[in-house]
Amino acid sequence: QVQLVESGGGLVQAGGSLRLSCAASGGTFSSYHMGWFRQAPGKEREFVAAIRRSGGSTYYADSVQGRFTISRDNAKNTVYLQMNSLKAEDTAVYYCAAGLTVTGEARRYDYWGQGTQVTVSS
Repeated sequence: QVQLVESGGGLVQAGGSLRLSCAASGGTFSSYHMGWFRQAPGKEREFVAAIRRSGGSTYYADSVQGRFTISRDNAKNTVYLQMNSLKAEDTAVYYCAAGLTVTGEARRYDYWGQGTQVTVSS
């Protein structure tokens, strides 16, 4: 059983930056591909970014490509999401997830964190 805890959310002005962290425990972190998803009020959960277990390949939603960067430190059991040039439409609860398949489909991930709120003011 893997436990995931996100941190780093907050309120930021448009154009600003935030770095989210997701700390894993209770399992072999390096065995899992990791993903970041987000959910805005009244909307479905959507894919943001994913990274392979080795960190060798990364994947992004078109809406964040070039602005967000996903990375991981397997020695620290942590995955990160660096978010730059934030826009009001990036406002959402951000979730990290762990799974055995690297994919943009939320249902394919096995473990989820509780989420962290990101609010971007325009």
